[in-house]
Amino acid sequence: MRRETRPSGGAPDPERRALLTRVTAAAGGAALCGAAVPFVSSMWPSARAIAAGAPVHFDVGGLGEGELATTSWRKKPVWIMRRTQAQLKRLADERLDLRDPRSQTPQQPEQMKLHLADGVRAVNPEYLVLVGICTHLGCIPEFRKAGSMGAEWPGGFYCPCHGSKYDLSGRVLSGSPAPLNLPVPPYYFKTASVITIGELRDGGDLNWHPAIW
Repeated sequence: MRRETRPSGGAPDPERRALLTRVTAAAGGAALCGAAVPFVSSMWPSARAIAAGAPVHFDVGGLGEGELATTSWRKKPVWIMRRTQAQLKRLADERLDLRDPRSQTPQQPEQMKLHLADGVRAVNPEYLVLVGICTHLGCIPEFRKAGSMGAEWPGGFYCPCHGSKYDLSGRVLSGSPAPLNLPVPPYYFKTASVITIGELRDGGDLNWHPAIW
C-alpha cells in the first residue's frame, strides 16, 4: 500500500490546519466556560452567607386565609400566616392572660413599624411573620386552631415539649414555661406580595437578634 508523505519543509496541509484551529477554539471555549461558572456562582449568596443571616424572600400571593407557611432564615424556621378578619378581631380584644401583651420586651426590632399596642405585631396586620422557636427551651411549637384545645381556646401556637402557649401574634400566655413572646424578625414587603425576611427596607438590622430565640 502506498502512503503519501509530505516533505518536512513543505507547505502545511490546509485540512490539518483547519482541524487544529477548531480543536484549539473548542478547548478555549471550554476553559472560558469553566472560568465563568465560579464567577456566576459568586453572585449568589453562599451557604455560609445564608447561615449567617442573608435575607430570604417569600411570596405570599398564594397563601389563603388562615393558612400557615414555613420558610427558613439563619437556619431557623420562620412562619408566615395569613390571618383572617375574625382572628384579627380577637387579637384586638383586651386579654388579661398574656405575659407581655404590648410586646415591651424587645422580641422584635425597635425601628420596625409594627402594630404592638393592638397586639397585631405585623407590618401588614393580615400577614404574621414569626420565628417559630419556643422561647423556653428551643422546641418548635405547633399551630392549633380555635376550639382544638377546649372551647375557650381562640387559636394560636402550642409547644408540645413543655406546654407553652402563644396567641396568633406569638404573644406568650401567662402560666407558660416560656418567658417571652415569639420573635418577630426584621422584614419588609419588597413588593405587594413578596416579603424580604432578614433585613429592613433601608438594609439595616442584618445582625439583629432577640432577647431570647
